[in-house]
Amino acid sequence: MAGKDTDTSAPAKQLTETASYLFGSDGPFATYLRAIDPKAAFDQTMELYKTMFEIALGKSEITPDMRDWRFQDQTWAHNPMYHRLAQAYLAMTEAVEKMIPEELPWEDKARAQLAASIVTSAMSPTNTLLGNPAAMAKTMETGGSNLVRGFKAFLEDMVKNGGLPKQVDDSQFEVGRNLAVTPGKVVLKTDMFELIQYTPATETVHEVPVLLIPPQIGRYYFTDLAPGRSFAEYAVSQGLQYFAISWRNPSPDERNFGLEDYAKSALEAVEIVTSITGQKKANVVGFCAGGILTSIVSAYLAAKGSKMINTFTMCVTMLDFENDASLGAFRLPTMLAVAKAQSAMKGILPGGDLHKLFSWLRPNDLIWNYWVNNYLMGDTPAPFDILAWNNDSTNMAAKLHRDFLQLFDSNCLVEPGGYELMGAPVSLSDIKCDMFVVGAVTDHLTPWKCCYKSRRHLGGDTVFALSNGGHVAALVNPPGNPKAYHWIGPAKPKDPDKWLEKAEKTSGSWWESWAKWCAERSGKQIPAPKSLGSNQFPPLIDAPGEYVTQ
Repeated sequence: MAGKDTDTSAPAKQLTETASYLFGSDGPFATYLRAIDPKAAFDQTMELYKTMFEIALGKSEITPDMRDWRFQDQTWAHNPMYHRLAQAYLAMTEAVEKMIPEELPWEDKARAQLAASIVTSAMSPTNTLLGNPAAMAKTMETGGSNLVRGFKAFLEDMVKNGGLPKQVDDSQFEVGRNLAVTPGKVVLKTDMFELIQYTPATETVHEVPVLLIPPQIGRYYFTDLAPGRSFAEYAVSQGLQYFAISWRNPSPDERNFGLEDYAKSALEAVEIVTSITGQKKANVVGFCAGGILTSIVSAYLAAKGSKMINTFTMCVTMLDFENDASLGAFRLPTMLAVAKAQSAMKGILPGGDLHKLFSWLRPNDLIWNYWVNNYLMGDTPAPFDILAWNNDSTNMAAKLHRDFLQLFDSNCLVEPGGYELMGAPVSLSDIKCDMFVVGAVTDHLTPWKCCYKSRRHLGGDTVFALSNGGHVAALVNPPGNPKAYHWIGPAKPKDPDKWLEKAEKTSGSWWESWAKWCAERSGKQIPAPKSLGSNQFPPLIDAPGEYVTQ
């Protein structure tokens, strides 16, 4: 798949840069050590000694979480030695976490918690051969061939994957063959994006079209994965006229693509979608960072008195960066300055670098899980379309990177008129159209409560949907999954917990609730167009286009 990191000189540099942040003077580990109160640390240490003594005597009732993948093997429950080892590890983990004072400022607390999670996850006995009964059993069963395969995989990852274990076997996936195959045409191509219009799947369609504005980093086709798992496929099946932006993967030559340039492109796309469909309005959908961009564009149009935005759907997006979220661990003046300098020198922020850094936010699931699978068990990671997409990373232009860091650091977007687009002040409260906001239950990047709180900066009536899943899995949530569910209700209470108490829990995907909500606001049904594009914007090439494979 496109976008893989093949620079063999990069791993050492990437590891050095990550280590410099993690262990620097204002990084997570230094923050953790400064935060510890000596008396509290002494009390917690004494409590740990007491717990360890109870464990040694077999009197401890500590039990691993049933959902913890590390302790699923029955040996942990039935072998006294391994049972005590698991209890000792869990007791140590709790002690390390409890040493973080509750009253810490949220950013310092996020950094300290990041340090604690990195240390405790690294110390898990399951990361070692002797401490992992499943790996020991497989070694005896295979005569050690699993370790030979694992060592080979380790050496390959050191050279090709920045020193981190590979997360997915992406060899079975290909864009245009079994990913991003919903029929459509590229109807516009600019230096920054391709605009895709999808072929209607119904005889009639709703007259007001839908435009997806995806994140500026990451390829758009996570919204058009394999058939049956595609948001694009589902949207057209519901009689919606559906368009999507596919951003160009910037090279150092495009270093000057900034947030304002992306906003101008999004405005251009909205205008062309309305032109092609002969409508005065469009429904816009922004995912993740695309939601930030869409909110800026919507507020800009509203300030100009334009009614071009019919509805605004915003998914897993934070607009207020003063929230208690994991991303606070990276909100450091030194880190921001270094990140700006690095992307300015390179012209881009390589997507692979960002992916590796974010992996440390969930080290148990995104690093050590694959360490055990790949190196101790000697297994190849499973093929999975979402992870294959995640591995198919794109770059971020240096100027966009700088603009986002400034937005992140100043938090000016939530201040009325605090952000300017093309010289005009932008106020999110000017957005008065109906809104549909989506959060994800286990989202570690944009926690759902932070997504919910974003709606207080927006005008208009808002429906909030809370989906099962994480940051990406909640978005790739097609109907038909018996395990899928979501809460939904008007976003009127200020407190997200109060909203959850009143919200209706519904089985199935939020896609279904959204499609019904959107259709109700998309005008009457008209005959589906027999051809795509228009005289002014004729079809150029088949979807998914060219930019998605660069």
